[in-house]
Amino acid sequence: MRMWLEPTLPKVKNIGSEPPAIHAAYVAPFGLFIATLAVRHWIQPETFAVLRFVLIGVALAVFSRRVIPWRPSFWLASVLVGAAVFVVWVGPDTLWPRYRDFWLFHNFITGAAASSLDARLKTNAFFIVIRVAESAVLIPILEELFWRGWLMRWLIQPDFENVPMGRYTPRSFWIVALLFASEHGAYWEVGLIAGIAYNAWVVRTRNLADCMLAHGVTNALLAAYVLLFDKWEFWL
Repeated sequence: MRMWLEPTLPKVKNIGSEPPAIHAAYVAPFGLFIATLAVRHWIQPETFAVLRFVLIGVALAVFSRRVIPWRPSFWLASVLVGAAVFVVWVGPDTLWPRYRDFWLFHNFITGAAASSLDARLKTNAFFIVIRVAESAVLIPILEELFWRGWLMRWLIQPDFENVPMGRYTPRSFWIVALLFASEHGAYWEVGLIAGIAYNAWVVRTRNLADCMLAHGVTNALLAAYVLLFDKWEFWL
């Protein structure tokens, strides 16, 4: 029971203002990921997948290696949280096959729940390996660094490293949850639930590694679901 009840509290640095490098450690990989979306239609899908994977990996190694936590406090519970979020993510479409056609999820703001990937990529083993590795490993790290490692604390205080990981305020909690939802297009409502779950988990555990693990489990299960059941619309 001890592993469920005693979160590991991070040490807080006593500094007056944060240098740009510490912000870049949390923000740069996510910013690069978003920037690549603007050019993906101009590059062959296979080339783009490898290029983005390498660029994000390099960005994490160069900017973020010193701030990435590798030791979850509650690894089993984090796995269960990630699995629960996966069930929530695919649940509505499994129960109601035409669910995403409803106007709230299919409009000019959210777009449509349809994959932008070329159909021939479904049989490209190299592309699939790269995409799964990116989705299950790199994306959880860069998103958790940005959303809950940086933004959730920066909204409380610009000198965000003086804010303990997992500090709760209603403003920071809900702004991050809503922005996280907006990132997921036609899946915004399950994105909101996922954002709330991950936010609550970092508040509970005070350890970003637990959120990275939960997020990674969600994405890994979703990747398996896409490949096993030919549900490529979940990979926008």
